[in-house]
Amino acid sequence: MILEMKVPSPGESITEVEIATWLVQDGDYVEKDQAIAEVDSDKATLELPAEASGIITLKAEEGDAVAVGAIVCLIDTSAAKPEGSTSEAPKTEAKVEEKKPEAPKAAPVAEKTYASQTPSPAARKILDEKNIQPSDIVGTGKDGRITKDDALNAVPSMGTPTGGNRGSERTKLSMLRRKVAERLVAAKNETAMLTTFNEVDMTAIYDLRNQYKDEFKNKHNVGLGFMSFFTKAVTRALELYPDVNSMMDGDYKVGYDFADISIAVSGPKGLMVPVVRNAENLTFRGIEAEIKRLALRARDGQITVDEMTGGTFTITNGGVFGSMLSTPIINPPQSGILGMHNIVERPVVKNGQIVIAPVMFVALSYDHRIIDGRESVGFLVAVKEALENPTELLMDNNPKKALEL
Repeated sequence: MILEMKVPSPGESITEVEIATWLVQDGDYVEKDQAIAEVDSDKATLELPAEASGIITLKAEEGDAVAVGAIVCLIDTSAAKPEGSTSEAPKTEAKVEEKKPEAPKAAPVAEKTYASQTPSPAARKILDEKNIQPSDIVGTGKDGRITKDDALNAVPSMGTPTGGNRGSERTKLSMLRRKVAERLVAAKNETAMLTTFNEVDMTAIYDLRNQYKDEFKNKHNVGLGFMSFFTKAVTRALELYPDVNSMMDGDYKVGYDFADISIAVSGPKGLMVPVVRNAENLTFRGIEAEIKRLALRARDGQITVDEMTGGTFTITNGGVFGSMLSTPIINPPQSGILGMHNIVERPVVKNGQIVIAPVMFVALSYDHRIIDGRESVGFLVAVKEALENPTELLMDNNPKKALEL
């Protein structure tokens, strides 16, 4: 029996995926539920498991865009599982040995490809204008033909080659990366984005973490990081300035009475933004545990579309990469994003004295169409106040109870 495997729907509103990598080869025997491919949607990379055991026939190439519901491979479920590879090993070796004498024949093919670098008429005109010889560039068209794009990208020689490497590689962006790029450009072009800055003295948080982090880790099996403090500070500020927790929908503003906080994390396939749901109701332990769970799923490529949609505000931490200051880009359709940065010991004035303190610069980018300066600045000041006085404003003057110790 031949089973037709179709592309399953990875989530609502997604109509096509891209074959990122085949994990098996045409003609392989696959087991039921074995991962046979990685597919990219515009929101995540997902594994495609085999629906049955049998011999697989691939119906799409890596890089192909395939509609949801389209056939990507066939599985012959009546094919018997091979006893082992030992009996077939000599055949493979024999084939390799038979092909060895024919290896020199490959040279004329390569020579023909290089020699056939005939520019298209449009490419010839561009090369003549740049005073570049066709033999100086490598064509990417069929059989090495120089295309118009090759000619446009060609750079005249600026001097005598030194013998160093001058190679380049043209790689198609994944569907996820293309979608991220599209959304970032849209956010810049379609919103009235503005950024306001402030600085936070992290001394109080340092003291709390140094005092309780070991006990917190031993009891809850999760670290007491900075993200729980920032998330609690943000949810408090969103209650004080609800316009920051809203979105544009045509001529309407949509406000929310909950805080679903998107946390930007770097995954193997690029930027991921999983969402901590109803963060306003979570404890420090709950926030740290949920962020750890989502970060691990993003790192292992198991994050789902549902886990990355529906956030109302975003926190991004460029400080883990050493960023001192940045202007984060809004994560549409949200209206605000808070950027954290690295913590550096800096001279500050306290009680009329210059002292050294751990200081972090923070940045709030916001959509000025629905968030005015008073709300944006007030929001960031509220975040600063909570971070500099967490015991009173985030822990109700009882750190041990707040940390569930």
